[in-house]
Amino acid sequence: MKKKLFLLLFFATTTFSCKDFLALAPEYQISDQTFYKSQNDFTTALTGVYSTFRGLFSSSAGVPFSSSALLYMGELTTDNTEIQWSSPSTDEMQMDQNAVTSTNAFVQSAWNTCLYTISRSNAILNRIDGVSFDQAAKDQIKGEAKFLRAYAYFYLVQMFGNVPIITQTFSSPAQVSGADLALKSRDEVYKVILADLTEAETLLPATLNTDKTRASRITVKALLGKVHLTMKNYDLAATKLKEVIDGKSYSLVANYQTLFTNGNNNLAESIFEVEFVSGRSMGNNYSAIFTPAITSMAIFPSNLQGSGRITPTLDLLNAYEAGDARKAVSVNDSVALIGGKKSYSRYGLKFVDFKAIDLSDGSITFTTLRYADVLLMYAEVLNEQGKAADALSYINQVRQRAKLANLTGLTQAALRLAIEKERRVELLYEGQRWFDLVRTGRVQAVMNAHYASLKLTFKVDDFELIFPIPQNEVDLNPTLVKQNPGY
Repeated sequence: MKKKLFLLLFFATTTFSCKDFLALAPEYQISDQTFYKSQNDFTTALTGVYSTFRGLFSSSAGVPFSSSALLYMGELTTDNTEIQWSSPSTDEMQMDQNAVTSTNAFVQSAWNTCLYTISRSNAILNRIDGVSFDQAAKDQIKGEAKFLRAYAYFYLVQMFGNVPIITQTFSSPAQVSGADLALKSRDEVYKVILADLTEAETLLPATLNTDKTRASRITVKALLGKVHLTMKNYDLAATKLKEVIDGKSYSLVANYQTLFTNGNNNLAESIFEVEFVSGRSMGNNYSAIFTPAITSMAIFPSNLQGSGRITPTLDLLNAYEAGDARKAVSVNDSVALIGGKKSYSRYGLKFVDFKAIDLSDGSITFTTLRYADVLLMYAEVLNEQGKAADALSYINQVRQRAKLANLTGLTQAALRLAIEKERRVELLYEGQRWFDLVRTGRVQAVMNAHYASLKLTFKVDDFELIFPIPQNEVDLNPTLVKQNPGY
């Protein structure tokens, strides 16, 4: 593993793609002796961190390890979506059937992307205090780097459990050999996450960043709220989420559809987003993976064919209440064909670029944190604190936007299920369903019942609540890395 990590971490600290946020492919290598000498160097390096992090969310040309892993692991593993095409890869089938092995490509991609993001953050944080430039600019860069490092660790610990904690920067094989790269407990990893986010909150300015692809102080508060909720630190989660709400920097957009169509950048509801731009092989692949693999389909320019890799289940379509305004703009089961006829086939609409001339180069921005999520998390926190009556107003704000009646008079247990259902339909295709079910301890009850309803023998066992450590990491150094039990 040390050899593998050295190659990964050393490359991350010496190579940057620098011209703008979306210039992802490494264009040149910069020596540590000549780089990290000015504010511009660190700004450029920070661009590289953001560029790497976005690889979790879509396959993109030139992005190391990118594979849409977050969507395969957060959606295809659940009752939300399934594969609807005839020739899926083994890795895709493993996700769909919750039979993931340690050689799965999406598992490896998620692991590498998170570690690469962490390493690039370390490269900034371990050098920046040694260079003199404007302190406010320096604090901004440090705060964003800590936010991104914490976000990457948060995904890692949720996916894999015990993971290595790497905060140093390596410049030689000897340094890697002397470092402690063993897997650390979840508690230790969460301490790093909380420390990074707590410091980032003090470093970043209070003024909201109008560019939602960059972190600001309130972005950090929202992620802190999610981390504390995941840890079941309900009092601390309530504090941070209420600060986001009381800050009044965000609001629900009136039209739910605008969140997921062309021009959805920097909306009032968006807290943190990943931008994609078509035309330079820097777009996303959602138009391909969320739509059917029908050759005669006529829903895109030039009648392009989707791939049917992550499509809605019938159970998901039936989960929408009658009159829910979100359904018609999130999913469809009627595909227009060449010649004017229609065919029954379920497919996703959110984040699909229906103007795309290349289905792997879509331009729709992906939102990883938004205000509706904050409202639903706060409702969950209040309910877990025994304040079900108070929680109702926050879930009802989300329901009102969807043109649904307010919920009233629910017990704590009933409200838990109501929040679970609301999050399912509100946050579909946003990579949250698996993590929600694991957090609430409901993944086995929900998924095993889902499989049984389809008369399938698949099931989620206890050990499958986390994914396997990539097998090549174990093989390279079995004394440091132990495979997660059951794999």
